Amino acid sequence: MTSVKEQKAIRKLMVFLQEWDSAHRVARSHILDNFIKSNDGKTEPELELEFSQGASLFLARLTVWLRMTYRYSTCLNKLLKAIGIFLSAASGCRYVTEFLEIGGILILLKILGLNHVKEEDKRVSVKLLQLVAGAGRKYKELICENCGVQSLAKFLATSNSAEAQEDVQVLIDSLGHGNPKYQNQVYKGLTAVLPCASPRAQQLVLQTLRVMQDVVEEAPSVPVEPVLGVLCSEHREVQYEAIQLLKALMAHEVRPAVLKGLVALLTPPRKKDFTFCEETAKDPTTLCLKEPMMVYVQQAAAAKAIGILAKESAEVAEELIQLKVVHGLMVAVGNLDHVASQRHASVSLEYFVCTFPFVEEHIKKALGHTLFQNFMDSPDTWYTKIDPVQAEELASNTVDIDRDL
Repeated sequence: MTSVKEQKAIRKLMVFLQEWDSAHRVARSHILDNFIKSNDGKTEPELELEFSQGASLFLARLTVWLRMTYRYSTCLNKLLKAIGIFLSAASGCRYVTEFLEIGGILILLKILGLNHVKEEDKRVSVKLLQLVAGAGRKYKELICENCGVQSLAKFLATSNSAEAQEDVQVLIDSLGHGNPKYQNQVYKGLTAVLPCASPRAQQLVLQTLRVMQDVVEEAPSVPVEPVLGVLCSEHREVQYEAIQLLKALMAHEVRPAVLKGLVALLTPPRKKDFTFCEETAKDPTTLCLKEPMMVYVQQAAAAKAIGILAKESAEVAEELIQLKVVHGLMVAVGNLDHVASQRHASVSLEYFVCTFPFVEEHIKKALGHTLFQNFMDSPDTWYTKIDPVQAEELASNTVDIDRDL
């Protein structure tokens, strides 16, 4: 038999729930304000004490109202924060289960895809999903089973909020660890973001992929092309992370494909072979360099990456030589339209010349005594002294060390 004190507490709870059930939007907004202010940071026992062991009844009402109203954003931010109090409550794993039983995961993921919802509200949704994922492996699997990776990847690629993008990275990283059933799905979902227009998203994805190399037994072949593709980014932080990921991929079976792709980037189409843009078609004297410049930025980044990878492993350096990297680096040095390509290719070429005597022999023969001496005296600046005739000779060189060997 319940005590008088318990009966009083139960009546108080019933009055509160009836007040919520009969309230309209403005009144419910005030109830949410008071709830958030009074209960933020409370544990599961504290919430149960506050609601006379009936906190789940209020959580169910919050979740149902969220499901009914999330499409038109009625008190969405307050509603999400109120639910977050339950999901973040210490010892409150049962609240997570109750929230999911009413379709909580799917609702949060749908919110991310609504164009009219504020970025801040989407960010709160991501934080709630973080709490769900943090509850254990089966919850991570539930997020993935509800197309969570695709929804998160799309939001990461299109979000205008750096803070929201960082929160998504934390969540995706969580889904990629302790979740073996869906690790490859997470990995491929991340690579799908790389061609996006957001440099911050690209940077975060590259960081996450690099970390995931430790948990994915073998990197799928999918990431090679998109990773090489981001080398055309003019943002240094993106190029840096791309090269760090390429270094990590050297320990995996995709290494030959990565090296072959890098060498291929050293020899882009000659300028005359580019398809010019509409402005060029209207006025032949106006050259549209947008497409060539992107390719040249990629060429320079590839030359830089090749030097870094070769210096880290003699075996990699030898594989690159067999892939005709010396020929490609000489082509890049001869690119008078892009100084960065010349500089990075020169530095990388110096390493191969100083490390492999047979490369030195071929380069000396190809360049001639004077130009080769300029190269050896100052590999960082010798390209500034190359005239157009010499540049053309470099760009059209036929050095094939592998065949000659």
